Amino acid sequence: MAELTYFVHQSLDGYIEGPNGEFDWPVMGPELSEDSRALGERADAFLYGRVVWDMMSGFWPEAEKHSDDPHDLAFAPVWREKPKVVVSRTLDKADWNTRVVDGVDKVAELKAAGEELVLFGGSALAADLTRHGLVDEYRVFVHPVVLGGGRPAFPSSVGRLGLELVESRVFDSQATMLRYRRA
Repeated sequence: MAELTYFVHQSLDGYIEGPNGEFDWPVMGPELSEDSRALGERADAFLYGRVVWDMMSGFWPEAEKHSDDPHDLAFAPVWREKPKVVVSRTLDKADWNTRVVDGVDKVAELKAAGEELVLFGGSALAADLTRHGLVDEYRVFVHPVVLGGGRPAFPSSVGRLGLELVESRVFDSQATMLRYRRA
């Protein structure tokens, strides 16, 4: 069976966005950018929940018009070309090489069919996939910022989860990756 990796940026105090929904704090230096791009290239498809999809689809299709950041310029073509899957019960269709599925059962079917998936952000979907035993690897990138509140990387609905640390690494002398697998 293929694997599903949860790739998430979080603050030192465990939030994926600030109290007002802000996501302007991740430090994307060249090392982290390259690691992110390489993981994306290895995946068969990117996986999103509806909320993150709305954010991503509002930026990446025309990223070059909004940013001159080297990470954005390198990742935008990868994002546009890569097949994408959005889990949503309210979205009927999506552009940019994207399939819409209506639940985690469909994600399980994709994994069983051999699709390597990377879930970029989205704590609600990650929690649902975790509860169903579908996440194989967690790549948590801890950034040097304390947000003091917001949306937690792992909502309490996940419950207790035993993990095994398989790698840790510092990127660009800023962000620390903690890579875990289910114990």
